[in-house]
Amino acid sequence: MIGAIGGLAIEAAQLRSRMEVLARQVADGRRGELYGDVGPDARLAIDLRGEIARREAYEVVIGRALGRAAAAQGVLAELSAIAEKFYAETMHLNGIEPERIAAVAAMARAAMVQVAGLLNESYAGEYLFGGSDTQNPPVSSPNAIASSGMALQIAAAVAGLGGGNAAAVAAATRAAALDDTPGVTPFSAFLSDPLLGGSEPPRDLLAADGERVSYGLFANRNARAVSRGETTGSWARDLLRGLATLAALDPAQAQLGDDFTALVGTVREGLRSAVRALGEEAGLLGAAEARLEAIRTRHSDVTVALREQLAAIEEVDMVETLVRLKGTQTQLEASYQAIAVLGSLSLARFLG
Repeated sequence: MIGAIGGLAIEAAQLRSRMEVLARQVADGRRGELYGDVGPDARLAIDLRGEIARREAYEVVIGRALGRAAAAQGVLAELSAIAEKFYAETMHLNGIEPERIAAVAAMARAAMVQVAGLLNESYAGEYLFGGSDTQNPPVSSPNAIASSGMALQIAAAVAGLGGGNAAAVAAATRAAALDDTPGVTPFSAFLSDPLLGGSEPPRDLLAADGERVSYGLFANRNARAVSRGETTGSWARDLLRGLATLAALDPAQAQLGDDFTALVGTVREGLRSAVRALGEEAGLLGAAEARLEAIRTRHSDVTVALREQLAAIEEVDMVETLVRLKGTQTQLEASYQAIAVLGSLSLARFLG
Protein backbone atom coordinates (compact mmCIF):
# COMPACT_ATOMS: atom_id res chain seq x y z
CA MET A 1 0.00 0.00 0.00
CA ILE A 2 2.83 2.38 0.89
CA GLY A 3 4.49 1.61 -2.43
CA ALA A 4 1.24 2.28 -4.27
CA ILE A 5 0.76 5.60 -2.49
CA GLY A 6 4.35 6.56 -3.31
CA GLY A 7 3.82 5.72 -6.97
CA LEU A 8 0.67 7.80 -7.06
CA ALA A 9 2.46 10.69 -5.36
CA ILE A 10 5.22 10.61 -7.98
CA GLU A 11 2.62 10.55 -10.75
CA ALA A 12 0.77 13.45 -9.11
CA ALA A 13 3.97 15.50 -8.92
CA GLN A 14 4.60 14.89 -12.61
CA LEU A 15 1.04 15.89 -13.43
CA ARG A 16 1.38 19.07 -11.33
CA SER A 17 4.58 19.99 -13.17
CA ARG A 18 2.94 19.35 -16.53
CA MET A 19 -0.10 21.40 -15.52
CA GLU A 20 2.10 24.34 -14.45
CA VAL A 21 3.79 24.33 -17.86
CA LEU A 22 0.44 24.16 -19.67
CA ALA A 23 -1.02 26.93 -17.48
CA ARG A 24 1.94 29.21 -18.29
CA GLN A 25 1.60 28.40 -21.99
CA VAL A 26 -2.08 29.34 -21.85
CA ALA A 27 -1.16 32.59 -20.09
CA ASP A 28 1.54 33.83 -22.51
CA GLY A 29 0.96 31.67 -25.57
CA ARG A 30 4.62 30.61 -25.80
CA ARG A 31 6.10 27.12 -25.62
CA GLY A 32 8.68 28.30 -23.12
CA GLU A 33 10.96 31.13 -21.98
CA LEU A 34 14.20 29.52 -23.20
CA TYR A 35 15.30 28.52 -26.69
CA GLY A 36 15.74 24.99 -25.35
CA ASP A 37 11.98 24.83 -24.88
CA VAL A 38 11.44 24.76 -28.65
CA GLY A 39 13.74 21.78 -29.10
CA PRO A 40 15.50 21.23 -32.45
CA ASP A 41 13.94 24.42 -33.92
CA ALA A 42 15.90 26.66 -31.53
CA ARG A 43 18.54 27.63 -34.10
CA LEU A 44 15.89 28.47 -36.69
CA ALA A 45 14.07 30.60 -34.11
CA ILE A 46 17.29 32.52 -33.38
CA ASP A 47 17.87 33.13 -37.11
CA LEU A 48 14.28 34.29 -37.61
CA ARG A 49 14.49 36.74 -34.72
CA GLY A 50 17.73 38.17 -36.10
CA GLU A 51 16.22 38.65 -39.55
CA ILE A 52 13.11 40.30 -38.11
CA ALA A 53 15.25 42.72 -36.06
CA ARG A 54 17.37 43.58 -39.12
CA ARG A 55 14.37 44.34 -41.30
CA GLU A 56 12.71 46.38 -38.56
CA ALA A 57 15.91 48.45 -38.30
CA TYR A 58 15.74 49.10 -42.05
CA GLU A 59 12.13 50.23 -41.66
CA VAL A 60 13.05 52.70 -38.92
CA VAL A 61 15.88 54.24 -40.96
CA ILE A 62 13.70 54.49 -44.06
CA GLY A 63 10.94 56.14 -42.02
CA ARG A 64 13.33 58.86 -40.85
CA ALA A 65 14.56 59.46 -44.40
CA LEU A 66 11.00 59.71 -45.68
CA GLY A 67 10.26 62.28 -42.98
CA ARG A 68 13.23 64.37 -44.12
CA ALA A 69 12.24 64.00 -47.76
CA ALA A 70 8.66 65.09 -47.07
CA ALA A 71 9.89 68.17 -45.22
CA ALA A 72 12.28 68.97 -48.08
CA GLN A 73 9.45 68.62 -50.60
CA GLY A 74 7.53 71.29 -48.71
CA VAL A 75 10.51 73.64 -48.90
CA LEU A 76 11.03 72.99 -52.62
CA ALA A 77 7.38 73.80 -53.24
CA GLU A 78 7.68 77.15 -51.42
CA LEU A 79 10.90 78.02 -53.25
CA SER A 80 9.26 77.18 -56.56
CA ALA A 81 6.30 79.40 -55.72
CA ILE A 82 8.67 82.32 -55.02
CA ALA A 83 10.52 81.77 -58.30
CA GLU A 84 7.25 81.58 -60.24
CA LYS A 85 5.93 84.73 -58.59
CA PHE A 86 8.94 86.84 -59.55
CA TYR A 87 9.15 85.25 -62.99
CA ALA A 88 5.61 86.56 -63.52
CA GLU A 89 6.57 89.99 -62.12
CA THR A 90 9.34 90.39 -64.71
CA MET A 91 6.67 90.23 -67.42
CA HIS A 92 5.35 93.59 -66.25
CA LEU A 93 8.59 95.49 -65.66
CA ASN A 94 9.00 98.20 -68.29
CA GLY A 95 9.48 101.92 -68.67
CA ILE A 96 5.77 102.66 -68.51
CA GLU A 97 5.28 101.95 -64.79
CA PRO A 98 8.48 102.95 -62.95
CA GLU A 99 6.68 102.82 -59.59
CA ARG A 100 6.19 99.07 -60.14
CA ILE A 101 9.98 98.65 -60.31
CA ALA A 102 10.38 100.08 -56.80
CA ALA A 103 7.66 97.79 -55.44
CA VAL A 104 9.20 94.70 -57.05
CA ALA A 105 12.64 95.66 -55.74
CA ALA A 106 11.28 95.88 -52.19
CA MET A 107 9.50 92.53 -52.53
CA ALA A 108 12.65 90.94 -53.94
CA ARG A 109 14.73 92.08 -50.94
CA ALA A 110 12.21 90.50 -48.58
CA ALA A 111 12.06 87.36 -50.72
CA MET A 112 15.84 86.93 -50.49
CA VAL A 113 15.55 86.65 -46.72
CA GLN A 114 12.65 84.23 -47.11
CA VAL A 115 14.62 82.04 -49.52
CA ALA A 116 17.64 82.00 -47.21
CA GLY A 117 15.39 80.99 -44.32
CA LEU A 118 13.86 78.17 -46.35
CA LEU A 119 17.31 76.87 -47.30
CA ASN A 120 18.03 76.74 -43.56
CA GLU A 121 14.98 74.60 -42.87
CA SER A 122 15.63 71.70 -40.50
CA TYR A 123 13.90 68.44 -39.62
CA ALA A 124 14.42 66.48 -36.39
CA GLY A 125 17.34 68.73 -35.48
CA GLU A 126 19.16 68.35 -38.83
CA TYR A 127 19.44 70.90 -41.64
CA LEU A 128 17.86 69.61 -44.83
CA PHE A 129 20.06 71.45 -47.35
CA GLY A 130 23.44 71.25 -45.62
CA GLY A 131 24.68 68.00 -47.11
CA SER A 132 26.46 65.88 -44.52
CA ASP A 133 26.99 68.99 -42.34
CA THR A 134 23.57 68.59 -40.76
CA GLN A 135 24.31 70.54 -37.56
CA ASN A 136 25.27 73.90 -39.11
CA PRO A 137 23.07 76.23 -41.19
CA PRO A 138 23.84 76.09 -44.92
CA VAL A 139 23.19 79.84 -45.23
CA SER A 140 25.37 81.56 -42.66
CA SER A 141 23.43 84.83 -42.11
CA PRO A 142 19.99 84.48 -43.68
CA ASN A 143 18.58 87.76 -42.31
CA ALA A 144 21.53 89.71 -43.70
CA ILE A 145 21.64 88.08 -47.12
CA ALA A 146 20.47 91.27 -48.86
CA SER A 147 23.71 92.91 -47.68
CA SER A 148 25.96 89.91 -48.32
CA GLY A 149 28.99 90.20 -50.56
CA MET A 150 27.09 88.46 -53.36
CA ALA A 151 24.16 90.88 -53.16
CA LEU A 152 26.45 93.93 -52.97
CA GLN A 153 28.44 92.81 -56.02
CA ILE A 154 25.23 92.27 -57.98
CA ALA A 155 23.91 95.66 -56.88
CA ALA A 156 27.15 97.35 -58.00
CA ALA A 157 26.92 95.66 -61.41
CA VAL A 158 23.25 96.66 -61.85
CA ALA A 159 24.04 100.25 -60.82
CA GLY A 160 26.43 100.50 -63.80
CA LEU A 161 23.78 99.46 -66.33
CA GLY A 162 23.72 101.62 -69.47
CA GLY A 163 25.45 102.30 -72.73
CA GLY A 164 24.71 98.90 -74.23
CA ASN A 165 26.38 96.88 -71.48
CA ALA A 166 23.39 94.72 -70.43
CA ALA A 167 25.21 91.51 -71.39
CA ALA A 168 28.26 92.49 -69.35
CA VAL A 169 26.09 93.37 -66.34
CA ALA A 170 24.30 90.01 -66.61
CA ALA A 171 27.66 88.24 -66.76
CA ALA A 172 28.81 90.13 -63.65
CA THR A 173 25.67 89.11 -61.73
CA ARG A 174 26.25 85.50 -62.74
CA ALA A 175 29.88 85.64 -61.61
CA ALA A 176 28.83 87.10 -58.25
CA ALA A 177 26.26 84.33 -57.75
CA LEU A 178 28.94 81.71 -58.47
CA ASP A 179 31.65 83.30 -56.30
CA ASP A 180 32.44 81.03 -53.33
CA THR A 181 34.97 83.39 -51.80
CA PRO A 182 34.45 83.86 -48.03
CA GLY A 183 32.69 87.17 -47.45
CA VAL A 184 31.03 87.01 -50.85
CA THR A 185 29.08 83.76 -50.89
CA PRO A 186 26.10 83.56 -48.52
CA PHE A 187 26.61 79.81 -48.16
CA SER A 188 28.45 78.04 -45.36
CA ALA A 189 32.17 77.38 -45.45
CA PHE A 190 31.49 73.64 -45.56
CA LEU A 191 29.27 73.82 -48.65
CA SER A 192 31.61 76.28 -50.36
CA ASP A 193 34.72 74.15 -49.84
CA PRO A 194 35.33 72.13 -53.04
CA LEU A 195 37.02 69.41 -51.00
CA LEU A 196 34.14 69.08 -48.54
CA GLY A 197 30.52 69.94 -49.22
CA GLY A 198 31.33 71.20 -52.68
CA SER A 199 32.11 67.75 -54.00
CA GLU A 200 30.37 65.23 -51.76
CA PRO A 201 27.50 63.17 -53.19
CA PRO A 202 23.95 63.75 -51.94
CA ARG A 203 23.07 62.06 -48.68
CA ASP A 204 21.82 58.49 -49.08
CA LEU A 205 20.97 55.46 -46.99
CA LEU A 206 21.28 51.71 -47.16
CA ALA A 207 17.61 50.77 -47.50
CA ALA A 208 18.18 47.04 -48.06
CA ASP A 209 21.08 44.68 -48.54
CA GLY A 210 23.15 46.18 -51.37
CA GLU A 211 20.49 48.81 -52.15
CA ARG A 212 21.32 52.46 -51.50
CA VAL A 213 18.89 55.32 -52.21
CA SER A 214 19.99 58.96 -52.56
CA TYR A 215 17.68 61.61 -51.11
CA GLY A 216 19.85 64.49 -49.83
CA LEU A 217 19.83 68.12 -51.05
CA PHE A 218 22.23 71.08 -51.06
CA ALA A 219 21.60 74.79 -50.60
CA ASN A 220 24.25 75.92 -53.08
CA ARG A 221 24.06 73.31 -55.87
CA ASN A 222 21.69 70.84 -57.47
CA ALA A 223 21.54 67.35 -56.02
CA ARG A 224 20.08 65.45 -58.99
CA ALA A 225 18.41 68.04 -61.24
CA VAL A 226 20.21 69.58 -64.24
CA SER A 227 19.70 73.33 -64.76
CA ARG A 228 19.42 74.54 -68.35
CA GLY A 229 19.19 77.85 -70.17
CA GLU A 230 20.24 81.08 -68.44
CA THR A 231 21.74 79.49 -65.35
CA THR A 232 24.59 79.27 -62.91
CA GLY A 233 24.05 75.52 -62.86
CA SER A 234 22.27 75.76 -59.50
CA TRP A 235 18.58 76.52 -58.99
CA ALA A 236 19.32 78.11 -55.60
CA ARG A 237 21.97 80.44 -57.03
CA ASP A 238 19.72 81.25 -60.01
CA LEU A 239 16.89 82.19 -57.66
CA LEU A 240 19.09 84.34 -55.42
CA ARG A 241 20.79 85.94 -58.41
CA GLY A 242 17.44 86.90 -59.91
CA LEU A 243 16.08 88.28 -56.64
CA ALA A 244 19.28 90.23 -55.91
CA THR A 245 19.20 91.74 -59.41
CA LEU A 246 15.55 92.77 -59.05
CA ALA A 247 16.25 94.18 -55.58
CA ALA A 248 19.00 96.40 -57.06
CA LEU A 249 16.86 97.92 -59.82
CA ASP A 250 16.14 101.63 -59.67
CA PRO A 251 12.97 103.12 -61.21
CA ALA A 252 15.12 105.64 -63.06
CA GLN A 253 16.76 102.78 -64.99
CA ALA A 254 13.50 102.19 -66.83
CA GLN A 255 14.56 105.09 -69.07
CA LEU A 256 17.57 103.08 -70.30
CA GLY A 257 15.40 101.35 -72.86
CA ASP A 258 16.99 98.28 -74.42
CA ASP A 259 19.57 97.83 -71.66
CA PHE A 260 16.85 97.69 -68.99
CA THR A 261 14.68 95.37 -71.10
CA ALA A 262 17.62 93.06 -71.81
CA LEU A 263 18.65 92.81 -68.17
CA VAL A 264 15.08 92.12 -67.04
CA GLY A 265 14.89 89.48 -69.77
CA THR A 266 18.02 87.81 -68.42
CA VAL A 267 16.51 87.80 -64.93
CA ARG A 268 13.30 86.30 -66.33
CA GLU A 269 15.17 83.48 -68.06
CA GLY A 270 17.24 82.80 -64.94
CA LEU A 271 14.08 82.52 -62.86
CA ARG A 272 12.54 80.29 -65.53
CA SER A 273 15.58 78.01 -65.22
CA ALA A 274 15.18 77.98 -61.44
CA VAL A 275 11.49 77.03 -61.70
CA ARG A 276 12.24 74.17 -64.08
CA ALA A 277 15.16 72.82 -62.05
CA LEU A 278 13.18 73.06 -58.82
CA GLY A 279 10.40 71.04 -60.43
CA GLU A 280 12.88 68.46 -61.65
CA GLU A 281 14.56 68.28 -58.23
CA ALA A 282 11.20 67.74 -56.55
CA GLY A 283 10.27 65.08 -59.09
CA LEU A 284 13.51 63.15 -58.64
CA LEU A 285 13.20 63.39 -54.87
CA GLY A 286 9.65 62.08 -55.24
CA ALA A 287 10.96 59.11 -57.20
CA ALA A 288 13.41 58.40 -54.38
CA GLU A 289 10.55 58.62 -51.87
CA ALA A 290 8.48 56.15 -53.90
CA ARG A 291 11.41 53.75 -54.06
CA LEU A 292 12.00 54.00 -50.31
CA GLU A 293 8.31 53.46 -49.60
CA ALA A 294 8.30 50.37 -51.82
CA ILE A 295 11.36 48.97 -50.04
CA ARG A 296 9.82 49.67 -46.64
CA THR A 297 6.64 47.88 -47.69
CA ARG A 298 8.71 44.93 -48.85
CA HIS A 299 10.50 44.78 -45.50
CA SER A 300 7.16 44.95 -43.71
CA ASP A 301 5.63 42.15 -45.78
CA VAL A 302 8.63 39.89 -45.28
CA THR A 303 8.61 40.65 -41.55
CA VAL A 304 4.99 39.53 -41.32
CA ALA A 305 5.89 36.23 -43.00
CA LEU A 306 8.89 35.76 -40.72
CA ARG A 307 6.79 36.41 -37.63
CA GLU A 308 4.33 33.76 -38.76
CA GLN A 309 7.19 31.26 -39.10
CA LEU A 310 8.53 32.22 -35.68
CA ALA A 311 5.09 31.92 -34.13
CA ALA A 312 4.75 28.39 -35.52
CA ILE A 313 7.97 27.48 -33.69
CA GLU A 314 7.66 29.42 -30.42
CA GLU A 315 3.93 29.68 -29.84
CA VAL A 316 1.44 27.01 -28.86
CA ASP A 317 -1.88 26.03 -30.41
CA MET A 318 -4.15 27.61 -27.81
CA VAL A 319 -7.13 25.30 -28.38
CA GLU A 320 -4.97 22.18 -28.17
CA THR A 321 -3.16 23.50 -25.10
CA LEU A 322 -6.45 24.25 -23.30
CA VAL A 323 -7.67 20.72 -24.03
CA ARG A 324 -4.43 19.26 -22.71
CA LEU A 325 -4.61 21.46 -19.62
CA LYS A 326 -8.15 20.33 -18.90
CA GLY A 327 -7.17 16.67 -19.39
CA THR A 328 -4.12 16.99 -17.14
CA GLN A 329 -6.23 18.69 -14.47
CA THR A 330 -8.72 15.81 -14.59
CA GLN A 331 -5.91 13.27 -14.29
CA LEU A 332 -4.39 15.14 -11.35
CA GLU A 333 -7.73 15.25 -9.52
CA ALA A 334 -8.17 11.53 -10.09
CA SER A 335 -4.66 10.90 -8.77
CA TYR A 336 -5.42 12.91 -5.62
CA GLN A 337 -8.62 10.96 -5.09
CA ALA A 338 -6.76 7.65 -5.45
CA ILE A 339 -4.15 8.74 -2.90
CA ALA A 340 -6.91 9.80 -0.51
CA VAL A 341 -8.66 6.45 -0.83
CA LEU A 342 -5.46 4.47 -0.28
CA GLY A 343 -4.47 6.67 2.64
CA SER A 344 -7.77 6.04 4.39
CA LEU A 345 -7.37 2.24 4.40
CA SER A 346 -6.43 0.79 7.82
CA LEU A 347 -4.34 -2.33 8.23
CA ALA A 348 -7.35 -4.19 9.64
CA ARG A 349 -9.54 -3.19 6.71
CA PHE A 350 -6.70 -4.08 4.37
CA LEU A 351 -6.32 -7.56 5.99
CA GLY A 352 -10.07 -8.05 6.20
